[in-house]
Amino acid sequence: MNKNEIRNLFPFLSTGKIYFNHAAISPFSSVIVEEFRRYAHQRSATDVNNWPGVGRTIAEAKVRIGRLLNVKSDRIAFTENVTNGINLLASGIKWEKGDRIILNDLEFPANVYPFMNLQKQGVEIDFVKSADGKIRLEDIEKAITERTKLLSISHVQFLSGYRADMKAIGEICMKHGIIFCADVIQSAGAMIIDAQNWGVDFIAGGSQKWLMAMQGLGYVYVSEKLQEMIQPAYAGWTSVKDPWNLLDFNLELVDDASRYENGTLNVLGICVLNKSLGFFETIGYENIEKQIIDNSVYFRDCLSAAGISPVMKNACSSELSGIVSFNVNNGNEIFDELVKKDIIGSYREGLIRFSPHFYNTKEEIDKVIKEIRKLL
Repeated sequence: MNKNEIRNLFPFLSTGKIYFNHAAISPFSSVIVEEFRRYAHQRSATDVNNWPGVGRTIAEAKVRIGRLLNVKSDRIAFTENVTNGINLLASGIKWEKGDRIILNDLEFPANVYPFMNLQKQGVEIDFVKSADGKIRLEDIEKAITERTKLLSISHVQFLSGYRADMKAIGEICMKHGIIFCADVIQSAGAMIIDAQNWGVDFIAGGSQKWLMAMQGLGYVYVSEKLQEMIQPAYAGWTSVKDPWNLLDFNLELVDDASRYENGTLNVLGICVLNKSLGFFETIGYENIEKQIIDNSVYFRDCLSAAGISPVMKNACSSELSGIVSFNVNNGNEIFDELVKKDIIGSYREGLIRFSPHFYNTKEEIDKVIKEIRKLL
């Protein structure tokens, strides 16, 4: 499938919009729209009680998420979102007063508040200070104490776009016996993820951004080792080994990660995500990452040529992601003018943030740069 064929799958492109906001929420492709129609027709006109087929789709989606993360599918559980996924971890571990958690000052709040909520139990939070939009390995190591129990970091930071060296961080955590948690919502579907190689214990992600699926659906990966440490704060009828023995009331949790799924799942969301993952697999995650990084490097170079310094101006390609952020005078006004010209991004914390996906083109980037030059 060539670039033009792929772009023809996105109806909004026919309107002339340039959409560079995948770090917030992605547009639906016609592949996804067709899945909505298929599911709606089934539930309204044909197989209303469609559970057998849905069960197969849930299993298939977990296999595809497993391939996305390079983990076994039985280590995957569905959640509502990243926040609840991380809360699953934060609330399930046995904490002692004086235990410490390492975060950093660039994190999206979903990867902060669940851990800050533990302060009422006497848990201490150590925030690593960033430098030039990056989290340096040496600063992470300096923050470690003998009471450090967990480190959580986003693979890609939502604002600066910094892509962390997860393999190196995993080695640090393993060396010190620290639980390693990763938020991948800004990288899954855009950057290659290798949980096995990273040595990560826990991953939380969502489907509405780079995976181009629905809001209200997240997923977690829980390693076998970590599962032994997590006592679920909640349990439900689907958490147990024999859920259909309805009046037995035997709270014996299922052995795999589905023990963290307490009841009815977002079935439509899972069907849509499964279809999107299948689409991504036909393109190839390596091809997607290459195109995204090529776009980011080109975008950064064009901004620099226009006299604008992006946050990650001095980053090497291994530190880049699909997010390109920059600061200009009167940034809010300039951003509003760009929106009027159907150029869609985000304005966050005083920065204009653009996040092109693999189907976006250098020609679109050129048009955006041209408009920015005019406004400046």
